[in-house]
Amino acid sequence: MLTIKKTIENGKAVFKPEGRLDTDTAPSLEAQLRDAIPGLTELELDFSGLRYISSAGLRVLLSAQKQMNKQGSMKVTHANESILDIFELTGFSDILTVE
Repeated sequence: MLTIKKTIENGKAVFKPEGRLDTDTAPSLEAQLRDAIPGLTELELDFSGLRYISSAGLRVLLSAQKQMNKQGSMKVTHANESILDIFELTGFSDILTVE
């Protein structure tokens, strides 16, 4: 299960997914990002409540990063150790801005 809290204000969006980002839940985040990204200059993904990310979730991040590269910046914040390990193993730590 995944819940997504978001705030969008003055061209900046903060998305805070909580739970598991996997094959079942990735389409929900993808749809919300697709609707929000046009017009954004900053996108923050606050992963403080995210417990797990699968390859489907990584694909959503890659797609969002490609879009934001054209119009602004994107960063991932507050990721737990296991998610940081996944980023490291997959090379996503070289693609994403992780704080």
